[in-house]
Amino acid sequence: MTSPPEDPLRPLDEDDRETALRRLREAYADGHISHEEMDERLDKVLTATTCGELASALGSLPKEQPGTTSTIAAAGRIQRRGAWTVPRTLKVESAFGRVRLDLSRAIIEHPVVDIELHLGTGGARITVPRDAVVDVEGLRTGWKDLRYKARRPSRPGGPRILISGTLGFGRLKIRHARR
Repeated sequence: MTSPPEDPLRPLDEDDRETALRRLREAYADGHISHEEMDERLDKVLTATTCGELASALGSLPKEQPGTTSTIAAAGRIQRRGAWTVPRTLKVESAFGRVRLDLSRAIIEHPVVDIELHLGTGGARITVPRDAVVDVEGLRTGWKDLRYKARRPSRPGGPRILISGTLGFGRLKIRHARR
């Protein structure tokens, strides 16, 4: 049995818009749409008011692959290090406590990794591979600024790490691994 189609006249909420923006970023990063097409679709997504308008902006994009999104949620500390597999999209949610993500020895199978942070209080530290390219344009900080010094990749072909979301009363520190 198939699920009924979504009501095209239903007003959008922020989750709908965020999901659409993430799908556009993925399609662009994976080479499915051109820069010009990305701009056009981005304009449509940002001005859409109903689900029907949003669906037309996402029309010919590839379907989302199941299992490429993972959520880590806790009230306190969150820590990942060593040889862990990083999903295409990683959502990290913590009301308070520290978040430590070490991607330096992680298994990264995707050319682009989207890390979406939603942190209340407490700081976060993310260690990325030495040759990674980090983009923090989608991150909103509340109380303290971000600490990150961008560097040129030592070799081409490193993963691209997109960090977005909100950070309340804490600081995010991002550093590149030394080895």
